[in-house]
Amino acid sequence: MNDPSRPSRAHALLRRLQRLPIPGGAITPLPLLQMARARLLRRGAPLPVEAHAVRSWQIAPGHTVRVPPAYFLPGQLERVTGWAFMDEHPARQMHGGFEQRHGPTRALLLEDVLLVDGVLYGGEGCTHLSPRRRRVPQLHVDVEIDHAALGCSAHGNQYFGSWMMDDAPRHRLAEAHGVPVVTELDPAEHIRQYSAWLGIRPRRLAGAWLRQLVVFDDVGQNRDKASRAAAIRARLLHCSGPRERHPGVFVLRGTAGLRRVLRGERELAEHLARSRGLRILDPLAVDVPTIVATCAGAELVVGVEGSALVHATQLLGPGGKMVVLQPPDRFCAVYKHLADRDAQHFGFVVGTKHGEDFAIPTDEVERTIDLLPH
Repeated sequence: MNDPSRPSRAHALLRRLQRLPIPGGAITPLPLLQMARARLLRRGAPLPVEAHAVRSWQIAPGHTVRVPPAYFLPGQLERVTGWAFMDEHPARQMHGGFEQRHGPTRALLLEDVLLVDGVLYGGEGCTHLSPRRRRVPQLHVDVEIDHAALGCSAHGNQYFGSWMMDDAPRHRLAEAHGVPVVTELDPAEHIRQYSAWLGIRPRRLAGAWLRQLVVFDDVGQNRDKASRAAAIRARLLHCSGPRERHPGVFVLRGTAGLRRVLRGERELAEHLARSRGLRILDPLAVDVPTIVATCAGAELVVGVEGSALVHATQLLGPGGKMVVLQPPDRFCAVYKHLADRDAQHFGFVVGTKHGEDFAIPTDEVERTIDLLPH
């Protein structure tokens, strides 16, 4: 039986043909070939390009930690009806008290890779980093790079929170291993501004032949990733100038992104501004300098789970506190993982469904805040 991870003779021939210089660029049939294989041969999804790595090595070790419990009121976990980015009900993660392994950061070297219209092609594999921007697959390649390193991910290209949590730290790895490259996808304005402050300047590519490409396995929240995240926090705080500590920030989510609308969100924010002295931040209404100036020095961050919250949580240092407001049908533990990594205190409140939206009593938020260390 043929090994699907090994390139076929047809692909080997195509790779040799693609090396031939063509004035103004080259034409690659790989996008059409992959579509034909999926549709005509009915072989399902191809292997990711990482399966064709010629070498891999460890950049930073993993380690094992004991997971601390979250702060929450009785009965909260019984409200959870669904979860995201988790394989099981969140009760175990929220109760803590067990040993968890954070994997190492690894690099994988690929050879003769095409990055075309948001898709990586290598051997007989392909990895989609962003949706194709053209109905007819792009076949033209006009850039060639000898040594490149991938600085983006599929989730980072889709969600701002994933870009800040994962792709921004990944860029530091890419800088050390080649020319940092990303897809041609136009970044959102906040990503442009953060990139300028952080000195993130990848090369955006529509169609490129990458003689060597380093990609990264950087999923675990190990100490090296924590160090890179801390460097990002320090850089943002340095750019914002000296800031005094203050009680905290309530981050408004509103109706942005995937629908997770908290009924009475602004009223809750205004109540906490009066009772706790929290500042109110609407990230969609202001620029990055204003966001950082508002959040820098906060002792507490409160807001609905989602990408908007990372504007404030990324600036929390060790000992910082957060209370994440969770819809019952989409509980997400990502901020718990970050809080545990960065020695912060994580609390949450689970809402109840009201039509498409959800609601949370003000007193439950207040009592959860009171559970956190003072």
